[in-house]
Amino acid sequence: MGQSNGREAGREPGQERHRGAVTLRRQAITGSTADQRLLDSRGRGDWKTKDAWRALRILSEFVEGFDTLADLPPAVSVFGSARSRPESPECQLAEALGGALARAGYAVITGGGPGVMEAANRGASEAGGLSVGLGIELPFEQGLNDWVDLAVDFRYFFARKTMFVKYAQAFVVLPGGFGTMDELFEALTLVQTGKVTRFPVVLMGESYWGGLLDWLRDTMAADGKIGPVDLELIRVTDDVDAAVRHIVAAEAALNVEQEAVREEAVAVATSERRAAAEAGDENGER
Repeated sequence: MGQSNGREAGREPGQERHRGAVTLRRQAITGSTADQRLLDSRGRGDWKTKDAWRALRILSEFVEGFDTLADLPPAVSVFGSARSRPESPECQLAEALGGALARAGYAVITGGGPGVMEAANRGASEAGGLSVGLGIELPFEQGLNDWVDLAVDFRYFFARKTMFVKYAQAFVVLPGGFGTMDELFEALTLVQTGKVTRFPVVLMGESYWGGLLDWLRDTMAADGKIGPVDLELIRVTDDVDAAVRHIVAAEAALNVEQEAVREEAVAVATSERRAAAEAGDENGER
């Protein structure tokens, strides 16, 4: 009797796609993603029947993300291109950055894919730090890189983007494409509008970002679309140690501010209790 090794003819391992907790292979893979189906305006007939159920699925992604990441140590989200080659300058920079962040006590969060993300995860893991990957369902599956220690797969971009911000003390952005730009400008918008405070945004790859920074200064700021102070939200450096020092200093400043707020709250509460006690004593004497 011949040995099949548990496989039928024509059932060799093939493409794999992750959809939240679900893994799809071979014929089970569909041609669209959950985000595409949610945002497709042509499927209006489905909105009343399917979107209510999608809301529960979206809620489950937030619950899973919050529950999994709640116990993370202080962390930094690192962004950059999935297309960068391992020998590229940005991948070498990302690997050095991942190691430096880990040695400074930070977990490193990336999108979990290849390129710059893999390099940052590798640097953190090899330095003994916690390496986190937040994966996403894409039409062309990239898969999580081998250097991720803790992974969460998402169907929906907006749930994943929340985790990048909620559990990070800073963003470091290396050369990348549309996805990288999306994360960069979301972070800048959140800081500019006060949705998050003391949130450092560091650009690494000075030559890559030079043209964008010139346009922000000479066109956007010059035309009054942003203020001069908004440009100060961005720190640009190719020095890994300088980037880490900037992040550490911002966290220390935030801790000082938070401690001052706590002390003021305690002082106010103490004063109010004392005033109430004195008022009680006066009423008792009468």
